[in-house]
Amino acid sequence: MKKFLLLAVAFLGFAANAQVDKIYKHNGEVVEGKVIRLEEYTIVFKYDGEDAENTFGKYAIEKIVYGKTGRVEEVTEKIVINGEADWEKVVILEDKAYIAGLKKVDEVRGKTGLINYHTGNTGDKKAEKKLKIQAAKMGCPFILQTADKSTVGASSNSLGGSQVIKKGIGYKY
Repeated sequence: MKKFLLLAVAFLGFAANAQVDKIYKHNGEVVEGKVIRLEEYTIVFKYDGEDAENTFGKYAIEKIVYGKTGRVEEVTEKIVINGEADWEKVVILEDKAYIAGLKKVDEVRGKTGLINYHTGNTGDKKAEKKLKIQAAKMGCPFILQTADKSTVGASSNSLGGSQVIKKGIGYKY
């Protein structure tokens, strides 16, 4: 009788645990809970045994393994930044919800010179490139953009040139 009771308790424990979804983050952490919904850039879930809804940005998540079915859903591929040469891999994010689950590193800044011969579009691209290069030097695959400012003509400088300034915060897994 003891063996049957022990086996029944073990089975119930296994069955209850099998219902838990597992969220695998790119930093190696595994979060257990229940996935409520997947949105375009975020995943809403509840920790196992809790009622409060929590959110992770999809960029922090590698995959989800659903407890009921065992189905594996790949979410995003990990972006590896090995230095300045990988600047083109850096992703600029514009919403705070997208960084949930990532770690803040430091502020980054990219700007064009006060006197330059860039049109508005090329100045914008040059400032963005400088922003991404600075983030890549810190090993950050993501930037949360916090400012994007362009000045043109007399309001820019006495020579009537233009300047683009972009600011953001670098994030890692």
